Amino acid sequence: MAVRIQPSILSADFVNLQAEFQSISSADGIHVDVMDGHFVPNLTFGLPVVKRMQEISNLPLDVHLMIEDLDRWAVEYASLGVFSVTLHFESCKDVGDTIRQVKSAGARVGLAIKPNTPVTVIAPYLKELDQVLVMSVEPGFGGQLFIPASIEKIRAVRELINQSSRDIWLQVDGGIGLSNIAEVVAAGADTIVAGSAVFGISNRAGAISALREAAE
Repeated sequence: MAVRIQPSILSADFVNLQAEFQSISSADGIHVDVMDGHFVPNLTFGLPVVKRMQEISNLPLDVHLMIEDLDRWAVEYASLGVFSVTLHFESCKDVGDTIRQVKSAGARVGLAIKPNTPVTVIAPYLKELDQVLVMSVEPGFGGQLFIPASIEKIRAVRELINQSSRDIWLQVDGGIGLSNIAEVVAAGADTIVAGSAVFGISNRAGAISALREAAE
């Protein structure tokens, strides 16, 4: 199984995003964390900045919405032409309708769950999803330690995906680096979000290559 590496720009230099994007050109995509300071206790950027990212990026943008009122805003991000938009189950009033709106706008759609959200909430939506995101830290801040109990959660999600017989990506985000990426992939993940493990290294291409090797 080929493992996709998507560096999270939460750990990048926001003032020099074009240069930061160029430094990770060997990645499979760019993970864009949109935070509103309400759903999570951190604030990053919004629609105008993601629009500009889409204009300058040569890699697909994977937009992870950690915001309130997802039912209102998700389709706006999808309409920018980004590759994928991931919704948080905990922040959606009508998950099914919002999934369909994102897909109708032309983006792939993912559903994210926080560490304390049970895996079972995903099951009703698998027939429409392109990606499931398991958060292996509490969302909001980069540089946190991986929650060990996430391994069993990843295995459970992989089992649900396998039972669905659909090509759904299983993404994991939070505290992943060279020391644990192999275990995360062995549990069933195929798409890895890495923040400080990439942007904390001066040679970003080397960091991405090392993560691929450790995963495979």
